[in-house]
Amino acid sequence: MIGKGTSIAHTGTSIDYGWNQEKAAEIVFSENLAGNNPQEITEEFRLIQEENTRCQKNTLSFILSPTQVDGRNLSKEQLGELTQKFIKEMQLKERQAIAFVHRDKAHTHVHLYVNRIGFDGKAYNDSFIGKRSQLAAENVAKEMGLTTVKEVQLERELNSIQVRLEIKNIHQRVMETERPKTLDSYIKAMQDSNVEVIPTINRANKLQGFRFQYEGHNFKASEVHRSMSGGRIMAQLSQNKGIAKPIKVDKSVQLLGKTLEMSTNLATSIAKNIIKKTIKRAIDTGIGF
Repeated sequence: MIGKGTSIAHTGTSIDYGWNQEKAAEIVFSENLAGNNPQEITEEFRLIQEENTRCQKNTLSFILSPTQVDGRNLSKEQLGELTQKFIKEMQLKERQAIAFVHRDKAHTHVHLYVNRIGFDGKAYNDSFIGKRSQLAAENVAKEMGLTTVKEVQLERELNSIQVRLEIKNIHQRVMETERPKTLDSYIKAMQDSNVEVIPTINRANKLQGFRFQYEGHNFKASEVHRSMSGGRIMAQLSQNKGIAKPIKVDKSVQLLGKTLEMSTNLATSIAKNIIKKTIKRAIDTGIGF
């Protein structure tokens, strides 16, 4: 579950948004309030806020977002319990508060509004409220057996590692079995395996590298694996064409029927990688030894 919090000045507008019936809003929590519509709730907030006119951002706004799976399984009562526990974690008990659930999107989420001004006229300290909101949401998620942000991040990281490995394996298979000689043929071969190779063009309209898109993920070439940098890919294509000397490396490339100039960094990287491959080939075959 993710928790986000901030201090706001537009109390009425925010509560009106929370109560939005077009978003299938339902009240899941209410404390120290009697109003039956956004205007009445806002007026009740205002009466207390008049006790501290120095505080301009006098309402606390929170969004509590369980994961998609957790959100689908949480009832209205459970969302109310979740909100109440969050308020306790944030030390906001005994204040005016109201919370609405929105189920209009894939992610069920709760909008919570709390009067920053207490009945004693003192303003709640909102220092680092964003970080504290996230920590409180983590604690509530653990207490209620819900998925925490750290667990979501770990799952995403493991999934990212798996996807990058699949892209690398597809790249190696294409290079070893099809041995493409041009950038277009390489892009086509990768596309046939459902990997989209996206050329990166800089502001000078020069090719400076590549990105790979696969199964909803998008990575820079070097993020997939260091052996898949733009320079190394282009060097391999050059070698497949029989170019083994860096002096023969063109500073332009054919891409989708157009001639595109390469950035200085990419051209230099290609030359260096061809040199490395040439030296390695010499060592492996024993040439000069």
